[in-house]
Amino acid sequence: MQIYKVGGAVRDELLGLKVVEIDWVVVGATPKQMLELGYQQVGKNFPVFLHPETKEEYALARTEKKIASGHTGFSIDANPNVTLEEDLSRRDLTINAIARDAGGRLIDPYGGIDDLNQGLLKHVSHAFVEDPLRVLRVARFHAKLHHLNFTIADETFEIMKAISGSGELETLPGERIWREFEKGLKEQSPHKFIETLYRCNALEVLIPSLDRRWHHADNMREVIEKIGERTLAGLSYAAKTNASGVVRWAICCHGLAQDLQPKNIASQKVHDAKNVGLEVERICKKMHTPNEHARIATLSAKYIMLIMQAKTARPDAIVQLLDACDAWRKPEQFGLLLQVAESLLATHSDQAKNGAASITFLRQSLSACQKINAREFVNNGLQGEAVGAAIANARKIIVADLKKQFNH
Repeated sequence: MQIYKVGGAVRDELLGLKVVEIDWVVVGATPKQMLELGYQQVGKNFPVFLHPETKEEYALARTEKKIASGHTGFSIDANPNVTLEEDLSRRDLTINAIARDAGGRLIDPYGGIDDLNQGLLKHVSHAFVEDPLRVLRVARFHAKLHHLNFTIADETFEIMKAISGSGELETLPGERIWREFEKGLKEQSPHKFIETLYRCNALEVLIPSLDRRWHHADNMREVIEKIGERTLAGLSYAAKTNASGVVRWAICCHGLAQDLQPKNIASQKVHDAKNVGLEVERICKKMHTPNEHARIATLSAKYIMLIMQAKTARPDAIVQLLDACDAWRKPEQFGLLLQVAESLLATHSDQAKNGAASITFLRQSLSACQKINAREFVNNGLQGEAVGAAIANARKIIVADLKKQFNH
């Protein structure tokens, strides 16, 4: 039995990056031997074991044979005769097919170290085409390593385009797609994740509505950027400000319904946007996104334009906006929406000043309106719905006064 450190841990060590988790490959062992040594088996389709103390994953060396469509359509052979080189040959990229033995010696049968030095994301073998999930994985590694000037090898990119057009991406379950999106958007260059998917035609399959809108003009007044360009720039800014994954996903979704929104949304009532978020809700449901991600993304698609133009909107529209976003009960949630707006506005210097003023105006409006005490209206004899109406009217008065100050 021989044990090797493999994959991401070796890659990141060589790049000087923080190692998040360590994976191991065991050559020359059987499941029975692993269990006798105290390892706990967790893999159903192929033998993966948890170390009895460290709980790190130890997988038996294996080969795979494509027998059906999709990323799970493989038969697995993990017999003790499978070599390390055979195991490494099934991996996606050469930089992920490097191993280190117990003595520290590197085993690199597919030129991964050279590709690390050249900053190249290159597939190991033609078997790459058999797993559609690898399109998303390469996009994710591009997002992870772009700041180190990594690029995708031309021949690998052509295979990614071929997979995108093969129908294989449609076989991926929504939750598996989301897992890659969640990781990719959290990387140092999340804009490269989305851009890569767009360029290799995968976005057309995974989020077709965003792909269709990519070159539509952004509906912000006096702004010439396209929705795709603004999305990428917003993601880049969000990464620089260390914005959460929730904010980054909402940036991806902010333009999905903009062709349905009125051009001068600042003059419209909030209820005009009630159907705008349906496409985002559908996508989030299909991809099984967490509830908070789906909620903020939907609210962004509905109201991001109004948020950006808030200081020119009517006071009743602002109060309706705060109502619709549940800002009274969940101010932190509304704060995430403002972060989405800040990321998008920061990409256009001509709009940044006015947009920043709108965001400040909204923050101050919410803070001032939260100081209204319902008990004062009850003490004056109001009851039931009359109390709610009085609070709403008081909020409009406060917002109107603040608006005068901002536009003075």
